[in-house]
Amino acid sequence: MRTEREEDRNIAMAKEYFVRGDAGRADLLDLFHPEFQLYLLDLFHPEFQLYFPKFGIKRGPQAFTELVSGFAGQLQSIEHDFRTYNFIAAGPYVVVEGTTRGSMTNGKSWEAGKTPGGRFCNVFEFRDNLIARVHVYLDPDYVSEDEPRFRWGREGRTW
Repeated sequence: MRTEREEDRNIAMAKEYFVRGDAGRADLLDLFHPEFQLYLLDLFHPEFQLYFPKFGIKRGPQAFTELVSGFAGQLQSIEHDFRTYNFIAAGPYVVVEGTTRGSMTNGKSWEAGKTPGGRFCNVFEFRDNLIARVHVYLDPDYVSEDEPRFRWGREGRTW
């Protein structure tokens, strides 16, 4: 049986994931399972799993570095204000519903609640007190450049 203490610890680790990610801290990788870290020293961990829209499901720790590299030269900043997030913990899982704001290197920006982009949901799975799986659900068109997909228009909407 899982304890509240385990779920609290997992929520704290999910919060730390956002803090380190926003700061661009190299120690973000420390939150992942040891085999993930060892992969950085050429040891592959086939059980690690990452999902991100338009990226798909990838296994192994290289998936995370590959995902991050896809934003290189485009994403200037991103901020997660996890104080307003919904954290739902059950056993080894934490589901996080939240919002972001940020800017791209082209000068365009987004802020959930004010622009269409910025709402997300992450599903974390923990093993041995570390992150073993992350699935991210969001619209990766942060600054709303995909105009044809606004099928219902933009007017009169609350973002």
